[in-house]
Amino acid sequence: MNLNLVCWSKGPSTTCRAVEKPKPIKCATFGAASLQQRHIATGDFDGNLNIWNLEVPEVPVYSVKAHKEIVNSIDGVGGLGIGDGAPEIVTGSRDGTVKVWDHRQRDSPVVNMEPVEGETKRDCWTVAFGHAYNDQDRCVCAGYDNGDIKLFDLRNMSLRWETNIKNGVCCVEFDRKDINMNKLVATSLEGKFHIFDMRTQHPTKGFASVSEKAHKSTIWQVRHLPQNREIFMTAGGAGNLHLWKYEYPAKRSKKDSDGVDVGVAGTVNLLQNVTVSTQPIASLDWNPDKQGLLLCSGFDQTVRVHIVTKLNLV
Repeated sequence: MNLNLVCWSKGPSTTCRAVEKPKPIKCATFGAASLQQRHIATGDFDGNLNIWNLEVPEVPVYSVKAHKEIVNSIDGVGGLGIGDGAPEIVTGSRDGTVKVWDHRQRDSPVVNMEPVEGETKRDCWTVAFGHAYNDQDRCVCAGYDNGDIKLFDLRNMSLRWETNIKNGVCCVEFDRKDINMNKLVATSLEGKFHIFDMRTQHPTKGFASVSEKAHKSTIWQVRHLPQNREIFMTAGGAGNLHLWKYEYPAKRSKKDSDGVDVGVAGTVNLLQNVTVSTQPIASLDWNPDKQGLLLCSGFDQTVRVHIVTKLNLV
């Protein structure tokens, strides 16, 4: 499997360097490293977590056997000016575990979240950091093949909340990592996404949510616009991109019949959609500096760059 470094300019893209690796890479993130470091963390099909220096990518600067099976998803926090705290990496695996790593601790995870004794092991498909607004607070959200969504509070080392959306969870993302939890979007195999208002947690009802049947096929990815967290993009199995805007309700919470605060979900509006491929769009991300600049890749092995201008994809 090659680790390809691609250079972009005003003209055609070129491959700067290609380094062959022994195991196929499943997922990657820049999230736990600074731009000056140029480090990327990857998870592979053999359960390994590696951190690579892109200036010298032949040998990893950190490597650990993170999981017994494939690493499906990875996310980072503490780097790139996101929030505070340690440069942590979270990984989710087919072996059913979710682990948080600090490369300064070497070979052991700082947190290991695994099924309790007697609980069925579920395939963890997606993980995401959130609530990282100071040195102490962190939350990790994980989505599983059976539709489970679990929110882990890393400060208290506890399961804070869980729900089930009745279909495999392909992607979860907080609208921003470095603030007190605001919203969470979860996408599913059946083409539906769910938006949870994370500001008010009811003791029995949990978080208020709104769902939308957005695509005719699997929604592989969701990414919020860095410059406006109410705008987000979903990528579908039919090769399409949908641009959405979340509208807050007049009041985000109300009292229930017992006088306890319960959240109120808003509404979501489709701004634009476009089909860019005949194959699923499996990954996408926004440029944090250039508003509207979007990069995506698909099962057709093509990388595409788009510019979002108002309501149009060009």
